Amino acid sequence: MQQPLFTYKGTVYPWHCDHVGHMNVMWYVGKFDEATWQFLAALGLTPSYLRTANRGMAAVDQHISYIKELHAGDIVSVHTTLIEIKEKSIRFTHEMRNDETGEVAARTTLKGVHLDTLARKSCAFEAEIMAKARQLPTAD
Repeated sequence: MQQPLFTYKGTVYPWHCDHVGHMNVMWYVGKFDEATWQFLAALGLTPSYLRTANRGMAAVDQHISYIKELHAGDIVSVHTTLIEIKEKSIRFTHEMRNDETGEVAARTTLKGVHLDTLARKSCAFEAEIMAKARQLPTAD
């Protein structure tokens, strides 16, 4: 099996932490969101493509598991694996790790829908995007 796609690297800052001292859930979601845009760009869904083709992506389902707490100063990375791509939708999983310990801190699975931003409805992915997706690592 191929390695997941590297999609994010960052740091937990003190302002990411809540009153209990660990990274607040909103920051997990934010870091996963940044990883999502890197993942979509790897498929060809780049900002310039989305703007010029009048396309967009909408998250329609997300499930997150918080596995190991992160604290201020921790360095993290996210790796992404494609689960499936269909005509108009895509499902993938992100895994966030503490880079120092190697431990999985959180995992999320998302489903996104490809949109025609003018018609405001779902539309099929371009053939080139489907071809790139088929070259990515997939979940077993």
